[in-house]
Amino acid sequence: MSDYILDKAYFIGVIEDLVVLAEEKKDYFIQLDSAIGDGDHGMNLSIGFREVNKNLEQWKTEDINTIFKNSGTALLDKVGGAAGPLYGGFFMKFGLPVKGKEEVTFDEFIEMMESGVAIIEKRGKAVVGDKTMVDTLRPAVDALRKAYKEEGLSPKDAMKKAAEVGAAGSDSTIPIIAKKGRAMRLGERAIGHRDPGSASSAAILEVFYKNMP
Repeated sequence: MSDYILDKAYFIGVIEDLVVLAEEKKDYFIQLDSAIGDGDHGMNLSIGFREVNKNLEQWKTEDINTIFKNSGTALLDKVGGAAGPLYGGFFMKFGLPVKGKEEVTFDEFIEMMESGVAIIEKRGKAVVGDKTMVDTLRPAVDALRKAYKEEGLSPKDAMKKAAEVGAAGSDSTIPIIAKKGRAMRLGERAIGHRDPGSASSAAILEVFYKNMP
């Protein structure tokens, strides 16, 4: 397992597919956010990833960290609402553990994921059970580490497990009240609705999984 490498082409492919995802799922995310938020989650992600796509070609010569730092900066600059600081922060911190590198080991990839999720938790001041994207991301990254380090799964199977756990985490937001964000004001009226950030996070994890060699 130690010779498993994720190269720069993998990460570029992920970003390209996230650009596609933001367009394809735009209306779905808008629908989710309209039920318990201000309805802009899908449009904000679309705007942000269009900006990323506009510049991605010229970033491709950079190292992995710089590509994600530039992508995160674009999201931060262009995306309104909570998604900008949170996803912008995720991308900006994601590449830091592999600064200057063109390829990474799977151990390093896990560090990258943990770095990104940690900044979302810090900025959002959220924990599992608050009905946010943390309900997807924290269980997923914990499952990723455990599956690879303790259970001995292959890198791709470990990421598959993480994506599945993340999707289940998104499902877990449906029957609970919100303790963070705009949905918090709804109290029990938020029960029965999926958190939009948890849904977009689950979709992003799936992209990371599906692109893995």
